[in-house]
Amino acid sequence: MSEKGKTFAEQQAERMKKLRELHKKRNEARTHNHQEVVAEDARNKMPQNWEARKRRAEWILNDQKEREEAAQKGEDYDRLKLLNVTAIEADKLERKKKKKNPDQGFSDFEGATVRQYNRLIKTMAPKDMEKYEEQKEKYGDAFYAGPNTIVHGLHQDRPEAIDNLVKSVEDQIAKRNKYSRRRMHNDDADIDYINERNAKFNKKLDRFYGEHTAEIKQNLERGTAV
Repeated sequence: MSEKGKTFAEQQAERMKKLRELHKKRNEARTHNHQEVVAEDARNKMPQNWEARKRRAEWILNDQKEREEAAQKGEDYDRLKLLNVTAIEADKLERKKKKKNPDQGFSDFEGATVRQYNRLIKTMAPKDMEKYEEQKEKYGDAFYAGPNTIVHGLHQDRPEAIDNLVKSVEDQIAKRNKYSRRRMHNDDADIDYINERNAKFNKKLDRFYGEHTAEIKQNLERGTAV
């Protein structure tokens, strides 16, 4: 029926119906916008690395689940994972590891001291953080002693802290003695190297390929090699 053929009441009812639909859509849009504003505000209050941490947690849970399923089937999960890693992905992971730990050693004794200090403080973290914070607030700048700070008489060392320091020093001495001992030289062994570094390299080669190259080496020494 055309607009002209409708009565005024019918036209009025259609207009009211459209108006109610517009009001409904406006309310839905308002509710949706409010939800988006609340969600955005919640995201802004999250830590900056929240999304990355969330993805990491999901990956760990999924990885643990797949590992348990592989264990139930009697399969080697680590081997199955490697079968699905391409050479490009493996190379990318290796570069990422090197970038994450770019430590190439040190160039001077100051750098060595810094590396040693950072390594030691990781094993000597304070156990009572409340007392640590109290002392930090109490002593102020003197808590981190600088070159012009007099700290004598300020700090009172606890017996537990002294024992922890003694243990750390003893561990350092034991580790140093373990890796600083001289290797015994065998005078009867064949000399097939030109320096110490080359000798270590030859030993490594012999450990992996010695049984396969023994006959070739003997033929070369006898002069009967083809």
